[in-house]
Amino acid sequence: MDKSVVFAVAGSGKTTKIVQQLDEKRRYLLITYTDANRDNLRRKILERFGNFPTNIKLLSYFKFLHSFCYRPFLRSEKNTRGLLFTLPPVKDRYALTDDRRFMSATRRLYSNRLAKFVEQTGTVPPVVARLEKYFDAVYVDEIQDFAGHDFNLLLKLVPAKVEFLFVGDFYQHTYDTSRDGSINNTLHDDYKTYRSRFKAAGMRVDLESLKASRRCSKNVCDFISEKIGIAVDSSGERISTVRFEDNQHAVEAIYADNAIVKLFYQEHYKYGCYSENWGASKGLDHFNDVCIVLSAPNVKAWKNDTLKAINPGTKNKLYVACSRARGDLTFVPEALLKKYKKTACA
Repeated sequence: MDKSVVFAVAGSGKTTKIVQQLDEKRRYLLITYTDANRDNLRRKILERFGNFPTNIKLLSYFKFLHSFCYRPFLRSEKNTRGLLFTLPPVKDRYALTDDRRFMSATRRLYSNRLAKFVEQTGTVPPVVARLEKYFDAVYVDEIQDFAGHDFNLLLKLVPAKVEFLFVGDFYQHTYDTSRDGSINNTLHDDYKTYRSRFKAAGMRVDLESLKASRRCSKNVCDFISEKIGIAVDSSGERISTVRFEDNQHAVEAIYADNAIVKLFYQEHYKYGCYSENWGASKGLDHFNDVCIVLSAPNVKAWKNDTLKAINPGTKNKLYVACSRARGDLTFVPEALLKKYKKTACA
């Protein structure tokens, strides 16, 4: 049984690789984290087969965790009432040692601790057996977003006698499935150390299959590599424009152009245009020309050529945003769009 993790760059075809592995004979379980990527996977499966084959199961991660790993074994015994996507109260966060550590007073399970609950109750072996019974292959997309207890649980499932394929981009880590104190809180601090976790779990690490972007032009790839500091090769020599624009009239024309998506660091919905947030654009691959809206500190970083030194979390989100572009990539100061921003009283 092949057990591998493929590290990719943005636009190299991560989702396509997963879909190309599928057929209508073997039984597949596909797991992903964000809604955007789940919808993208579903769309590409429909495009390939003309329908959604019954031998393929596509689940969001927490659907898999709760309905496949927890409910069949523990729901009746623990008498719980679904998931709670908030952190435990501070007073109960670390002191409790019984079931109350994992659920609220209303018996709703804390999502950030459910994977640990499955592990602590000795439920991993039955989950492994259940995977072997119902599936021949398990594919996990967006592996870079799995953190906390969730990351540990995934690696504990790898010994199952099924094919495992994890696909992700370390530098597109913009969200965590969950966090719980110090559990894996340094997981994404170092790329080499991160890869070693998969090797230790018996997985083959593939750094070659998806190392070149097919989506982005050579100019965009060169910009990401040289200015942001994340190495991205281009699969071809296609040329597009990468520029900074701070002419008021030109920026307003870009704002009004619904063929150009505007990507904001946050609160894109307040600007009343065709837009998305940097991090939330991950998994979206239908944009052509892209406009990146920069806050004042990031405008300064652009002008001083210090984008490599910005906060790692912000840099990853900027990488995600830039790598959405199939065509031209334009950067504009957020200050020039302030007049379009809706206030809470508007």
